[in-house]
Amino acid sequence: MALNFRFAVASDLHIALPQTISESKHRFHLVEISIPALEFVLEHLSKLNIDFLLIPGDLTQDGEPDNHTWLSKKLATLPYPVYVVPGNHDVPVKFANDYSIDLADFPSYYHHFGYDNLQRLYYTKQVLPGVRIIGLNSNQFDVSGKQEYTGGLDAEQLNWLQQVLNSAEEELIIVMIHHNVIEHLPDQSNNPLGRRYMLKNRSVLLDILKSYSVKLIFTGHLHLQDVAEYEGIYEITTGSLVSYPHPYRIINFTTDANGKKSLKIESHCVNSLPEFPNLSDFSRNWIGDHSSFFMSKLLTNPPLSLSPEFAKELVPSLRYFWADIAAGDAMLDFPNFPPKVRQYFQSFNAKSNIDNNGTLML
Repeated sequence: MALNFRFAVASDLHIALPQTISESKHRFHLVEISIPALEFVLEHLSKLNIDFLLIPGDLTQDGEPDNHTWLSKKLATLPYPVYVVPGNHDVPVKFANDYSIDLADFPSYYHHFGYDNLQRLYYTKQVLPGVRIIGLNSNQFDVSGKQEYTGGLDAEQLNWLQQVLNSAEEELIIVMIHHNVIEHLPDQSNNPLGRRYMLKNRSVLLDILKSYSVKLIFTGHLHLQDVAEYEGIYEITTGSLVSYPHPYRIINFTTDANGKKSLKIESHCVNSLPEFPNLSDFSRNWIGDHSSFFMSKLLTNPPLSLSPEFAKELVPSLRYFWADIAAGDAMLDFPNFPPKVRQYFQSFNAKSNIDNNGTLML
């Protein structure tokens, strides 16, 4: 079957109605713009002939019922299907409290957006003839109901996934999950700062996907633009709409006359909003203003393990480091750093310029 279709990806919306906005001195993202930024994206998408929209988690600021309700109602007005999965911010607690919904209640808010079975936090849906989406839940909780930093897939979900793939029969499979499955940063799975954004049992998932020739995974969580590859499997992670550079993607899947399949990725950014006419500059500086805590941890933790005193000297030079990494296709250098430190930061540079715009041959 010759497949030709177009879809969009917007991730980590962190929707926050004004009365729900909370403060955190270490936050990198601007939840104040969550609603107007989403409105901007939806206005753009209304001018395109897209077949569906993917949202790979962190739909809300912190799982507030009002924010889930607002977003669900908003998505229901759109003329194309939308498919979502829960992020860590959507279900921060296993059992409802005064601020957040119950984990088990998530599907009931989004039953029109993939969740036909309200008793499960994962689903599959044929979105077009020959095209199937699989939405997975990567949120894990300890015995006390506290959310774990790293994501994971339990045995029941993995068994279900294999059953779905067994019966898919030549369909194009698109997997959507919040936590990263493939590394997007140098040695991410071994770095304590990067590991928390990854799936603990990612190797199990990758082995399953590889055995069924699944080639496409869409994730969020990390708030950066990146395309990573592992043994023919591509993971496309999309940055947050409320964090620099406020990106979203338009993706075209095509089959040429010879039957070759390709995925053309186009990225766009929300650069200006009525109350933030210079959003891009404002947001980049926001990250710079809030980066010292994170950069100090990066410098003093392994593999660099610098002394706090030396790290403090280097931090000002790294003011825009994370903003540039988040934007994708980074090419950075710090020639005044010691050779070992300079080399470490060079390892974050893009190996090929496909994080924002490019074509993947499938």
